[in-house]
Amino acid sequence: MSKKFQVVGIGNSIVDVLAHCEDAFLTDNGIDKGIMQLIDTARASELYGKMGPAMEISGGSAANTIAGLAAMGASTAYVGKVKADQLGDIFAHDIQAQGAVYEVPRAPADATDETGRCMVLVTPDAERSMNTYLGVSEHLGPEDIDTGMMADADWIYLEGYRFDGEESHAAFAKAIKACKDAGGKVSLTLSDPFCVERHRGAFRAMIRDNVDLLFCNEHEMAAMYEMPTLTACLNAAASEVDIVACTIGENGAMIIRDGKTEHAPATQATVVDVTGAGDMFAAGFLHGLVNGKDTLTCGRMGCVAAGEIISHIGARPEADLKELFRAEGL
Repeated sequence: MSKKFQVVGIGNSIVDVLAHCEDAFLTDNGIDKGIMQLIDTARASELYGKMGPAMEISGGSAANTIAGLAAMGASTAYVGKVKADQLGDIFAHDIQAQGAVYEVPRAPADATDETGRCMVLVTPDAERSMNTYLGVSEHLGPEDIDTGMMADADWIYLEGYRFDGEESHAAFAKAIKACKDAGGKVSLTLSDPFCVERHRGAFRAMIRDNVDLLFCNEHEMAAMYEMPTLTACLNAAASEVDIVACTIGENGAMIIRDGKTEHAPATQATVVDVTGAGDMFAAGFLHGLVNGKDTLTCGRMGCVAAGEIISHIGARPEADLKELFRAEGL
């Protein structure tokens, strides 16, 4: 019997505040280029005041993936916390408008923490430096997991960034059990090499025991397996999970399944902003997977979706991804 949801995502609910800047702005404000740094409310307010003209767009890594999948026509749902405030309204509206089910109860208006936001600074080389205030998203816990929804999913998709919240480890465990007990499968994105370094042991245990599909980029893979070459790291990962999908920037992606390694070439695009490229790669890959495509085709679909995202500001698709797939014969 088919399930209600092809993919249910669990992760941070964040509104991205995006602005262009010069490299000197990063240096002057103590921002490490190209990575995600966690910040508090005061730092978020400080950076917002110093940034140039900005766009506010709903984000969050797993939320981007689920929004992309929904835009492709997949049946999806998302689990992540927001507050009953203006940014919470923006987040809920945007993900529901894409077609995803989003029913997580909001934190009350008088809660101390606010809806999370990420100050994304895009330099002329299109690299993005992210400064993230998690807000109420940090407090996602097992009480937010609807076991019926998890059981009614073909796949769940877990966001590595959420490992920075202890309650979320229990939330993931609850979701995994409900999904797997009902015959579903588990995918995980490693999210960030520094996140991997903070939680390597917990990640390794989850990957070894419960993950069927691992998403990462080459830097996250190196941080996880700490081996001298990417090939060695990929082989180590492939010994623990059924499918490994590792992006390698402008060189596309490496896919390993059943001992077979395949290369999906990157889609050529004018790079404007790489925010969300990995998120949309995962969306394209999962869309192919739930529709019965072979893993190389899944990888190619992921690269097409990532190519669309890097061609504009923001991590939500602007073009019709299904049309782009058809144009590539996918």
